[in-house]
Amino acid sequence: MTVQVGILGATGAVGQRLVQLLAPHDDFELAALTASTASAGELYRDAAKWRVDAPIPDHVAEMTVTETDPDAVPDDVALLFSSLPSSVGADVEPAFCEAGYVLSSNSSNARMADDVPLVVPEVNAGHLDLLEVQRDERGWDGALVKNPNCSTITFVPTLAALADAGHDLERVHVATLQAVSGAGYDGVSSMEIIDNAVPHIGGEEEKLETESRKLLGEFDGVTVDEHDVGVSASCNRIPTIDGHLENVWVEAAEELTPADATDAMAAYPSLDLPSSPEPLIHVFDEPDRPQPRLDRTVGGGMAVAAGGFQESTFGLQYNCLAHNTIRGAAGASVLNGELLLSEGYL
Repeated sequence: MTVQVGILGATGAVGQRLVQLLAPHDDFELAALTASTASAGELYRDAAKWRVDAPIPDHVAEMTVTETDPDAVPDDVALLFSSLPSSVGADVEPAFCEAGYVLSSNSSNARMADDVPLVVPEVNAGHLDLLEVQRDERGWDGALVKNPNCSTITFVPTLAALADAGHDLERVHVATLQAVSGAGYDGVSSMEIIDNAVPHIGGEEEKLETESRKLLGEFDGVTVDEHDVGVSASCNRIPTIDGHLENVWVEAAEELTPADATDAMAAYPSLDLPSSPEPLIHVFDEPDRPQPRLDRTVGGGMAVAAGGFQESTFGLQYNCLAHNTIRGAAGASVLNGELLLSEGYL
C-alpha cells in the first residue's frame, strides 16, 4: 500500500528534484503540490520552470498546484516534503504540523531546535525518536524532521565512519568547494562565477560547524547531547554545476592513518531503505578522486565519495564529495521520509 505524499515549494530547484525522485517511488504516491499564491491554480507544467535534466513525469505535469496552506492539502496526505525558503518555512511548517501533517523538511529553519530531530538516517536514525519529545512539548499531532545542509551531509558520514570504528575525534577542519546549484537557479550570476571562485557563502560555515556536532551527538531519550569535536569550516563557491567537493583534515586522540580511514569508510554500513545506497561511502584509491564531474552520481547520486587519503601536519587529510541537490537536499528528505515510514511515524 502506497503512502499519499505532497511537496511544499514544489516549483523550486529542490522541489523539482523531489518530483523527480518521488514520481517513480514504490512506497510514495505524489498527491499534492504547493507553491506561492502566484502559482496556485496553475498546472504544474506551467507553474514550474523545469530545470531538471529529465522530462517532467506526465502525470505530475497535469497536476494542479495549490497554495501552501494546510486547508489546501488533502487530509489523506500522510507525509509532506518541504523545500520552502527558510523565511517561509519558519511560519508555515509549524502550521502544517499543528494541523496533523508529518513533514520531512530540507529547509534550514529549526534544524538546531532542541526538540527537532536533525537526521541523516545512516548516521543517527535513533535521533528520530526525538519526535516523541517534540509532540509532547508542542502538542502537535503532526511532526517535523529535518535533514542538514547539503555541505554538512557531504562530510558528516565520513566522520561518523571514523567515530564508529573507535577513533576519538578531537578537531575537524573542512574547506568546501560548492557547486552553483546549491544557490538555486538564480542564486549566482554567470558574471560572478565564471572564471572565478567566491570565498564566502553567507551562513554556510556556521551550519557545517553546528549541524555536524548535533548529527554526531547522542540522544538520551530526552535531548541530544552534541559531540564535543571542534569543527571549523571555510566555504567557497566554484563554477561547477552539481557536486560539493570538500577537503577535510581530522585530528584524533590517537594516530589515525590513511589505511585506518579507508578501512573504516569502506566498511561503514548503509541501511535497508529504498534510497540508501550500497555502499554508502565509495572509497577511491586514486589521489585525484573524487571529482564533481566524474563522481557526483555514484550510488545514483545518493552515495558519498571519498579519496585522496594522506597524512598531514594536522592529522588525516582526505577529500569527499556528494551530489548536493540529490544526496544533499531532495534525496536526503526522501530518505528521511522512508525512515519515518519504516519506524511507524506515518
